[in-house]
Amino acid sequence: MSEKRMLVVDADLVRKIDENRGELSRSEFIDLLIEGQLLEKSDNGKQRAQHEDVVTREEFVQFQEGAKELLRSFLDFFINYGLELGREPKDEEFDQLSRKLRNLAHSHHD
Repeated sequence: MSEKRMLVVDADLVRKIDENRGELSRSEFIDLLIEGQLLEKSDNGKQRAQHEDVVTREEFVQFQEGAKELLRSFLDFFINYGLELGREPKDEEFDQLSRKLRNLAHSHHD
């Protein structure tokens, strides 16, 4: 087990850490930030080559929005395809798909 030390920091800094650390402990979060800064400086911006499994918040949001758009497209296609074939969906089935489509549309704007 690693040796523990106390670090005294401003209360505002502790608040910022807590607001942004997610599931990480304070120590893990600070270590992640320091390592990220050291890698960025030593790699001259080539941090991605060594840590391809790290995703920025912006990249994750873009992926999430893309996945929602893809799901919306699939739902829209299947609803329209079923209607073009003359197959009338059961009211309950159509309502359920419509709700899912609306929910995806609403979550896209959040």
